[in-house]
Amino acid sequence: MASPLSTTSERRLLRLAPPQILVLGFASIILIGTMLLMLPVSNTTGTSLNFMDALFTATSATCVTGLVVVDTGTFFSQFGQIVIMVLIQIGGLGFMTMATLFALVLKRRISLRDRLILQEAMNQGSMEGIVRLIRRVLIYSLVIEGMAAVLLTFRFVFDMPFGRALYFGIFHAVSMFNNAGFDLFGEYRSLTGYVNDPLVNIVVMFLIISGGIGFIVMADLMEYRHKRRLSLHSKVVLSMTAALILTGTLVIFIFEFSNPRTLGSLPFGGKLLSAFFQSVTPRTAGANTLDIAGLRQASQFFIVILMFIGASPGSTGGGIKTTTFTIMIGAVVAMLRGREDIVLFRYRLAQERIFKALTVTLLALLLIVSVSMVLSTTEDRNFLMILFETTSAFATVGLSMGLTPELSTIGKILICVTMFAGRLGLLTLAYALGPKQGKPLYKYPEGKMIIG
Repeated sequence: MASPLSTTSERRLLRLAPPQILVLGFASIILIGTMLLMLPVSNTTGTSLNFMDALFTATSATCVTGLVVVDTGTFFSQFGQIVIMVLIQIGGLGFMTMATLFALVLKRRISLRDRLILQEAMNQGSMEGIVRLIRRVLIYSLVIEGMAAVLLTFRFVFDMPFGRALYFGIFHAVSMFNNAGFDLFGEYRSLTGYVNDPLVNIVVMFLIISGGIGFIVMADLMEYRHKRRLSLHSKVVLSMTAALILTGTLVIFIFEFSNPRTLGSLPFGGKLLSAFFQSVTPRTAGANTLDIAGLRQASQFFIVILMFIGASPGSTGGGIKTTTFTIMIGAVVAMLRGREDIVLFRYRLAQERIFKALTVTLLALLLIVSVSMVLSTTEDRNFLMILFETTSAFATVGLSMGLTPELSTIGKILICVTMFAGRLGLLTLAYALGPKQGKPLYKYPEGKMIIG
């Protein structure tokens, strides 16, 4: 017989809206991860990690960011690293996706409420086919991570014993596919030791792009041979992703070509490979083969723009998303051409989509500007470094110019909040704090005002 207290708690939980459950779910996972990382067994020092650093690490892992205040490869023990890897997997796929996995394994029925939460978590417009999509997400993720782990193990075995190479292969496959950016190489080096290695670069870039385009697009591509067509969403995501990567490669290649701290010391093929990799990784991955602090300011600022745009909806990445950026560009083009509608691939976008894109962009700008202003007063660093770190946290990228390990307590709290908001989505947080209102029953008279 259930106790009155547990019954009351269940009723309160049932009254929560899906966005509120998502916020509480992610917060609970972060808290559990914090407690585990604080255990002496989780680090190599044998003492308890302080609460703030454990909270920051758990938030960064669950929000698949990759910003770290202590070096993952040298500070944490294997137990602590496995905790971080599990947090990355749960955070990347979403805790509701993982809960659905257990329900499917145990052959439990997925309730209507669970489907509503999954719809919110996957940013879907309807519940139709949501469980089928979750099954595909799990299968695609495990297959891609497994294949990448094998390839990375094959490469790492030349540098370390087989057992360690296998462990490194699995950890980095999970980290890179989920766009987390955590690495085990130590001394905050990330993948700089493999700057000229084609296999590591290509495998990691494939993982980053696969995790960043979104599971909806991935499912669309897998079914293309049967359908022989792609959805509007997939066309926009793939075309904008390709455009951003190619543009980023060209810009970084030009700006860094003669920089002795980055591309200057590499052969031509290495320059091209490194520029391409560094264009891919700001799509919220966080791994780097070049010294980020050594980049020219023009390159650093351009990476801030790439990080702000981020990955695609329904993916493991953050940012305002490629579709939002495409809609904003489409609105500008439509206005300049004197058109009322935004048309993409011969489809007209609904006004509600445009308003949502504008809202997401402005809320993101407001958050980044506000946090950067506060950090400018609490941290004694130049503004570009602070802006870079803040944008990296919001877009759950994990690239750093070296500020994160030196953050003050207030700075760590602000970056934690920024990572949390960036992973869940600003609209989801807004709906969790104040649920959506119903449509008004009347309209106000139209007014006119001068713009521009």
